[in-house]
Amino acid sequence: MTDPAPLTDRPAPLEMKDGFARRELTRAAIWLGLAGAMAIAVLLVQPLLVIFGGLVFATLLDGGVRLLGRVLPIGRGWRLLIVVLAVTVFLLGTFYLTGVEVTQQVTQLRSTLEGQAGRATGWLASQGLMPGPSDLNGLLRQSLGSIGRLTSWVGTAVGAVTSLFMILIIGLFLAMNPDGYARGLQWMVPRSGRAEFAITQERVMTTLRKLLAGRLLGMAFEGVLTGIALMIGGVPMALLLGIIAGILAFIPNIGAIVTGILMVAVGFSAGTDAGFWAIGTYLVVQTFDGYVVVPMVAKRTVDLPPALTLSTQILASALFGIMGLALADPMTAMIKSALQRRSERQAAEEGLAERG
Repeated sequence: MTDPAPLTDRPAPLEMKDGFARRELTRAAIWLGLAGAMAIAVLLVQPLLVIFGGLVFATLLDGGVRLLGRVLPIGRGWRLLIVVLAVTVFLLGTFYLTGVEVTQQVTQLRSTLEGQAGRATGWLASQGLMPGPSDLNGLLRQSLGSIGRLTSWVGTAVGAVTSLFMILIIGLFLAMNPDGYARGLQWMVPRSGRAEFAITQERVMTTLRKLLAGRLLGMAFEGVLTGIALMIGGVPMALLLGIIAGILAFIPNIGAIVTGILMVAVGFSAGTDAGFWAIGTYLVVQTFDGYVVVPMVAKRTVDLPPALTLSTQILASALFGIMGLALADPMTAMIKSALQRRSERQAAEEGLAERG
């Protein structure tokens, strides 16, 4: 008769007391947590974009408040009120002075673009380079029916108006007390990492303020110069095209391409001379902006590589629609700033380790 096996006090391989089981369960929990976070981000992508849009708008207001504080030593609340009132008066005044003309030009622009698109597609179809109109209509219906859930929500008029309203409200509340919300984010970080997080947070927000300041300057330049040049050349709807050029300047690369297409289409609708004048205006404005304005602004703001911004815009527009396209550059600038700060910290730690 054999002796019974001796008893052991070691934990079983499947017990939590076992080191191997604990490590494997920790790894599994981390991966499951990441997968859950990604799923939640996909489901809540539109609200997250609205919140980020509110942050961008709050940064614009904060930049105006800080700039006004250099000349008016009054409380932040009063400076914010002045900035909000100034923006409101400017928008209402512009709409009042140009509203009727712009409304008429919008209707005219739509009919002009439809006519020019019909001529272009007809010529391409006659050359065998493009399907016929009936085939194009079928492709258009098919493409519209396959639009994903992410972009369809923003594409509706009600969704767009609601999103814009929420962005304005969130941005206004954030601009009222930015330090309080910044401290709230810092409290969500472990105490040991709050100091570094605060530094990164300030660096990211400074980068965002500089980027938006440069974009506003570029928008004003392109809008005013384009409108004046088109008026001189007798191009129809010059005022509306100038406004569109200024708005689309917020989205570099893609915005410039869309502006050029609109200008050339409207120009040639009024004749060959106006069409070539529109082409010349576009080339001059974009060349001067690319080689003079953008480098000057980039020295004082944020210099993002063109290939990086274009790639980010394509990905953001494909995933999140028009709102993702508009917010692609601010997201890229913030991520770039955070990564630069992390790289600086790692370099400093390695330097201290070598000297130690």
